[in-house]
Amino acid sequence: MGTIVVGYVLTSEGQAALNWAISEAKRSNARLVVIHSSRGGDHDKDEDVIAYRQAGERIERRLADEGIKDFRLAGLVLGNKPVEDIVEVAETEEADLIVIGVRRRSSLGKLILGSNAQAIIMEAPCPVVTIRAE
Repeated sequence: MGTIVVGYVLTSEGQAALNWAISEAKRSNARLVVIHSSRGGDHDKDEDVIAYRQAGERIERRLADEGIKDFRLAGLVLGNKPVEDIVEVAETEEADLIVIGVRRRSSLGKLILGSNAQAIIMEAPCPVVTIRAE
């Protein structure tokens, strides 16, 4: 496998997606692109910027500790929807796989996948793996 793009957010779902993507990158010797995408204004408060910067530093350390040398962190605040950013990065990076986290849903919610996850699956240029947090 060549490149895995993982959508990361500061949630248990985001962490589960990152964990799975790291394991898969190690198993398949793939390049890993970790992307956080937010709409302009969603995360522009100082505490949010600091939290994401610290998360990026933790991810870099973890990837180094895990022995993953071929990676890129992409933090995007483009004003686009995260779906558009993830699909665009997957296309640009010629991704072989996209990994996203999804949350557990109620009985009714099980019939409908989250709108972002569904849109990524429908628009992705490659297979998409969905990982739920335990």
